[in-house]
Amino acid sequence: MRRKTDILCAGELLVDFITAEFVQTLDEATLFKRVPGGSPANLCMNMARLGNQTLLAASVGNDDMGTVLKNYVGRLGVDTTYVLQVDEPTTLILVTRSASVSNFQPYRGADAILSIRQFPYQRFDDLAIFHTTCFALSKNPAQHVIMEAAEKARRAGCQISIDANYSEKIGPERREAQRLVAELCRLGALVKISDVDWLRLYEDEKSTPDNVIDHFLKMGASEICFTLGDKGCWVGNLKERHYLPAREVEVKDTTGAGDAFWSGYLTARNDGKTLIERAMAGRKMAELKLGHFGPLPDKVDRASIYVDIEE
Repeated sequence: MRRKTDILCAGELLVDFITAEFVQTLDEATLFKRVPGGSPANLCMNMARLGNQTLLAASVGNDDMGTVLKNYVGRLGVDTTYVLQVDEPTTLILVTRSASVSNFQPYRGADAILSIRQFPYQRFDDLAIFHTTCFALSKNPAQHVIMEAAEKARRAGCQISIDANYSEKIGPERREAQRLVAELCRLGALVKISDVDWLRLYEDEKSTPDNVIDHFLKMGASEICFTLGDKGCWVGNLKERHYLPAREVEVKDTTGAGDAFWSGYLTARNDGKTLIERAMAGRKMAELKLGHFGPLPDKVDRASIYVDIEE
């Protein structure tokens, strides 16, 4: 039986200032575009765009930008009951617009100030997926309360999901990040990780896609998606593995493409699609984002992410 709320995303809602032009370094940048961001928030917004019932647990500053972000997310249909405005300033990130991997510089503030009251435990029985990220887990008190909430979500029968988007710039303790990912795998998590994230988290350049999938399965993960940028992605679980190639697309910006991919993937999962079909839906959403600079339109036709499956 399908649960009433499709996903709760726990972690950062922040403002990205993305360079208006394609640059390699921030030193080259002259103009920036303000874009609502944060990986959990991006995922939550994209799933709302696809018509899912979504909850966001996040903290922004008690400042003008915090109000802008909260209002923007709410306008897309995300339930913002658990988005709080706190005394720390709203977190911002400077990002280079890129056709491959963006460079970024974070200025942390309110995003890490999560409290246990921002997690509606009474609603967990109606929740399908509980999602978070390595960024969200990189500082306390957010780390502590998200991990506690994930345990309770799993006990309520929720599917745990983690984007292992580790970077030294947001969490210098690599071993701690590895431990937290392992803990979520123990809860049977769905794991999304890119080749860049894998290198950052495990400092391993030689592992094959099979090695990566095996690594997480051995820790207890239920399903793994290993994305390789323009080289496609691998998906796998204990029963099957598939490779899905990327398709040529005019890249206008890569920022948020991974979050778009995961929104299509999880939507398809909740809709009962097969493993390879989930990857195909994710690819379609990623293609939409890669071809669009800035946020996607407020509404995305859910049927559009299944076009490749129907063909």
